Amino acid sequence: MATSAPILLGTSAFTAEGWPGTFYPADLPPKDFLSFYATRFHTVEVDSTYYRTPSVSTVKGWATRTPDDFIFALKVPQVVTHEKCLVDCESDFQNFVDVAENLGKKLGPMLLQFPYFNKAKFKALPEFLARLKPFLKLLPKKKQFALEIRNKSWLVPPFIDLLRENNVALALIDQAWMPPIDQWFAKFDPITADFTYIRWLGDRKGIEQHTNVWDKTVVDRSKEMQVWVTYCRQITRKGVKIYAYANNHYAGHGPATVELFQKLWEED
Repeated sequence: MATSAPILLGTSAFTAEGWPGTFYPADLPPKDFLSFYATRFHTVEVDSTYYRTPSVSTVKGWATRTPDDFIFALKVPQVVTHEKCLVDCESDFQNFVDVAENLGKKLGPMLLQFPYFNKAKFKALPEFLARLKPFLKLLPKKKQFALEIRNKSWLVPPFIDLLRENNVALALIDQAWMPPIDQWFAKFDPITADFTYIRWLGDRKGIEQHTNVWDKTVVDRSKEMQVWVTYCRQITRKGVKIYAYANNHYAGHGPATVELFQKLWEED
């Protein structure tokens, strides 16, 4: 799929245990992984930026090793979303955005990935929204941002409306703690921006009981992928572009999950 397509598909990170010899040629040096990856997919969600803001030279290196139409989605560092949880994090966030901008036109959505919050952190959704609202006002208007939550009871109009007011995409996730995507669409319109962001995450603890080497599919996700194809069709018919990323924990091998979706998408 070219980047002009209504949906861009990739994986969460471009390296993983078990990929050399399966996704990557066995003799391919790690320094060439990204360039090879970019021959197969047009976008990648970079997981490493969650742990820390990368150096400018690293980001420029990503840009030079990929084609002109390649798109990077970057996770906002955990210091913003987890450690400081939007409090006194303006300089951390701005530094991350400044570094990310070195990707130029290859910079796609930036993901604010929040953890599950218990009542010790936020007694209820209104407390979180009170903290989130002023932060969203600081987001650069010309950049794309997506936001992920893992409190299923928070998928209600006040939260959805706040994202829509700020043109921030609600990350649509297929994850063990969260309801299936058909329930999201049954309750509300989950498209909150002029693009949307999908993450196939799965059950991390469950799948790690079977494997820690991500070299092959170990969970059949055909049924779930067919449902996603149906909803992605609905989204793209509205003229909304989709960025979608498969995690290894979803089925065992991120590239194979993307290939499964592509196969079903082309057949549908």
